[in-house]
Amino acid sequence: MPASAFPSFRGPARGSFARFSRSSSVARIALVALAVGGMGCGGSEPEVDSSSQRKLEQGEVVGHTTEAGRVQAWRGLPYAAPPVGPLRWRAPEPAPAWEGVRTATQSGSRCVQLGGEPVQGSEDCLYLDVFAPAVAGDAVPRGDERWPVLFWIHGGGNSMGWGDQVPPSALVRDHEVVVVTINYRLGIFGWLSHPALRASARGPLDASGNFGTLDMIQALRWVRENIAEFGGDPGNVTIFGESAGGVNVYSLLISPAATGLFHAAISQSGMPATVTRAQAENWTDEGGGNDAAGSGGAVDAVGALQPGLPGSSGELLLALLRQEGRASSRAEAKQTIAGMTEAEIEAFLRGLSPEALLQPFVDVMGDEVMPMYMSPAVVRDGVVIPEGRPLDVLAGLGGHERVPFIAGTNRDEHKLFFLMSSPHVERLFGLPTGLKNARLYDLEGEYGGAMWRAMGADEPVSALAARSGPSVFAYRFDWDEEPRVLGVDLAKLLGAAHALDLLFVFGQTELGFANRFVYDDPESAERLSHAMRSYWANFAYTHDPDRGRNDDLPDWEPWSNEPEAPKYLILDSDRDGGIEVGTDRIDASLVLARAERDPRLASDEERCRVFRNFVQWSEALTPEGYAAIASGACRAHPLGTRTPFPSLSHEFDPEG
Repeated sequence: MPASAFPSFRGPARGSFARFSRSSSVARIALVALAVGGMGCGGSEPEVDSSSQRKLEQGEVVGHTTEAGRVQAWRGLPYAAPPVGPLRWRAPEPAPAWEGVRTATQSGSRCVQLGGEPVQGSEDCLYLDVFAPAVAGDAVPRGDERWPVLFWIHGGGNSMGWGDQVPPSALVRDHEVVVVTINYRLGIFGWLSHPALRASARGPLDASGNFGTLDMIQALRWVRENIAEFGGDPGNVTIFGESAGGVNVYSLLISPAATGLFHAAISQSGMPATVTRAQAENWTDEGGGNDAAGSGGAVDAVGALQPGLPGSSGELLLALLRQEGRASSRAEAKQTIAGMTEAEIEAFLRGLSPEALLQPFVDVMGDEVMPMYMSPAVVRDGVVIPEGRPLDVLAGLGGHERVPFIAGTNRDEHKLFFLMSSPHVERLFGLPTGLKNARLYDLEGEYGGAMWRAMGADEPVSALAARSGPSVFAYRFDWDEEPRVLGVDLAKLLGAAHALDLLFVFGQTELGFANRFVYDDPESAERLSHAMRSYWANFAYTHDPDRGRNDDLPDWEPWSNEPEAPKYLILDSDRDGGIEVGTDRIDASLVLARAERDPRLASDEERCRVFRNFVQWSEALTPEGYAAIASGACRAHPLGTRTPFPSLSHEFDPEG
């Protein structure tokens, strides 16, 4: 088969395997655009709108108006007690009541994360914002007239981000929905599973290690108790999230603790991803040994020792002991742990400031501190998150929340991340200016996007459709019409990259100065954004995207597992194919098999580089599988030790 005829993942559903749209990705441009879009949430304090006064379970509150008086907003509402002091690494508790009328015109503090000097945010961060159509207090709809609720979970690798990052006002303004955005504990504050913390737990929720997940569940309880006061329907709540927020949507689908708190769900660029206790706790070498007695650490389902992931609580503890002068080497830190009681380990961890707890990740990064760091999240504790692979749980090997569901990914997901790390990109002073090898950049981006789609949409949606029937939907976001700026072809660098769908779902197509870096044709982009907002809103109302709120869009049919039947909707602008139906289905094994025989990859080195990306970015291929693939040819091209995001492992330890 000639290379030109080899099936591409980019366009089989449009009648041709040879559809190669403008390639690629520009990470910083997307992030700048999102930051500009989010600026409307900050700045000077808005003027209080007396008509927005509402009475909640905790007390009375007053907000402000936006969107020329068409949307009311209440910001910085506490949904849980501050998780500080003894409540660090505990399940969230209900927020205390307040006296008088609380002014809610500024969002609450961001949760602790890197990105300041070098840390920003506060542990006192469990706040949410509510946006609703503007009505006086005595005109808030009741009963069947109440508006559906969209509950937003932000992304950021579960280690960065905040709820008010992207303004949701356009959804509220155009479609009469209530939108709730939340902060939740991040990184090692949101997910830290360790035997010493379990030993003092007040119950199974405290012992779960899933504090960030429990924050989301507590926020959903707050919505159930209070959202009717804003005109929202507590019996019609749709959770939706992007990237790590989409991962968290999947975690809530399978969490018994979230049952009954939401009624539909949307995952944008997420995937069902959880870790075992052993992965979350053990050292990356020697298969464990992070407990006080040094007896071997957490074990897997069959009782075997399992190495931990980089950034595990065991690796963190080793790094912190050395940082605080309690040990001078990795080996000595292990000996120190063996001589400590669980109470001593817990007291040591709880006694450190947020800055000290995050310093080991800063040290790994060196001169370039990134906001995102990697530590294990969403732990299979057997209470909050079921044991077993999440895809198996979704397929029916355990309980899950059966609700109408949409999942989708962006065609060029990985190019956002490849942009700053790929050797195929030309750079000047660290900034991308073009491509050294457009062929390989496109191919690696194509396979990265295909694997993300397989694991984030096609595989879980197919499993859910087999169990739940015609209430499961999928999409692929294909928009790739960025402009050329100062000679740099942003469409060639960015394409339909990770996170760009946020601009369309939230109606951020008028970014002022930033428009010139994002949209080649803002009017065309706005038409696609209008369509996506209409689909999302109709799903919130009816649990079926159908033809949108105005019944004027192409029909979005449910996923069908029948061959050649409709599977997903391709979301693209009207100048580049428009909205169309896709009928193909892929899975991880198909993507791996296609990469192994793709004639467009001209050498073992090129082929193995694609496979290395799979090992670094997903669970689709293990290091052992990498060594065996391509008839063992990849053994000549070692994986190396660096991962895309900073983490903690002995491999980065100069004394390792």
